[in-house]
Amino acid sequence: MTDSNCKEVYLSDRVLKLKLPVFREIAALAERRGAINLGGGTPDFAAPQELKAAAGRAVNSDLNQYALSQGIEGLRQGIAGRLAQAGGSFDAETEITVCCGATEGVAASLLAVINPGDEVIIPEPAFTIYGPDVVLSGGKPVYVELSQPGFRLERHLLEAARSPRTKAIIINTPHNPTGRIFDQEELATVADFCQKYGLLAITDEIYDEILFDGVVLPRLWTIPGMRERTIIVNGFSKTYSVTGWRQGYIAAPAQLTRGIRITHNYLTISAAAPLQHALLEAVQFPAGYYQALRQDYQSRRDLLLDGLEKLNIPCSVPQGGYFLLADFSRFGWDDDVAFAKQLIETVGVAAVPLSGFYHTPPGSKQIWLRFAFCKKEETLAAALQRLQNIALLHNKA
Repeated sequence: MTDSNCKEVYLSDRVLKLKLPVFREIAALAERRGAINLGGGTPDFAAPQELKAAAGRAVNSDLNQYALSQGIEGLRQGIAGRLAQAGGSFDAETEITVCCGATEGVAASLLAVINPGDEVIIPEPAFTIYGPDVVLSGGKPVYVELSQPGFRLERHLLEAARSPRTKAIIINTPHNPTGRIFDQEELATVADFCQKYGLLAITDEIYDEILFDGVVLPRLWTIPGMRERTIIVNGFSKTYSVTGWRQGYIAAPAQLTRGIRITHNYLTISAAAPLQHALLEAVQFPAGYYQALRQDYQSRRDLLLDGLEKLNIPCSVPQGGYFLLADFSRFGWDDDVAFAKQLIETVGVAAVPLSGFYHTPPGSKQIWLRFAFCKKEETLAAALQRLQNIALLHNKA
């Protein structure tokens, strides 16, 4: 029986402003239709045997209770060692925090530094958590479109987006969804911009070990003056093919880390203890592991690129990460979401429409889809075989 005097319970305004990303819908449709899913960034091959064995040993050794909120000491030291190889010196005790994936790392960082009404600049297309996390933190996302051709970061657009309320900028390189690596000139622009206006930079480097064609990844935090105003978010999901483990980390100056550890504690308390112990193996892997990782992913990238180009589907060539953009504009559609759904229904292959990575998609009628190549070569080959039927979608708009 309902009490007529009870007041209706409402969702918060901040949640009502948000919706789930389109790739959730794409994934569900792909599963229902039995499509080959090249949409999500989930490897369909095994994680390294050493890691799986280490996880089993940790569980069987009863390392199953809460870890220290900031992460087990050995793993933080291992992360500090990896960062040192990339050109930075970080104190494992006061500047590194293990968290539940890079996703939580971004949220904890924003919650620690954003006050109500603060603005955060987000270059787009952008990974889908950044804007919502700013909103959930009480801030306002301000989007800056990466310039075509090439999805480049332009200084004049950053200047136009800045206001007296601007607090931070989020940089993601290697970039999802484009596969670009922001070059030294672009990062120098960001560094000068941040220092001129006293801004923080949050840099998401989750794909930092997946690089192609001999490219070396420039690091924003190695530019003079940026170490003290940069929060680094990274993790283990992509490099070690353990996306379900939800293990990440945040590296930041001690005064920022103190606040980040407070928000992390109240979000999740700590990351899974046995998996942290397992990752002690990962941070000690030899250089050969990372060389093989890059070679394997470059082979997969090239397999998908070559196959799409043979079907007369132009593609961007990613410099890092494990996604590429393919251009289906010639098929006559003007709605990339509708095209992606019909690709699943008619051809049996799933990819994510690029418009899903924009707050306000650009007016261009270009139909870009993001394909993930973190798959077995036979999976990619099977998808390309199905894509030979792509002509069935021509002029169906």
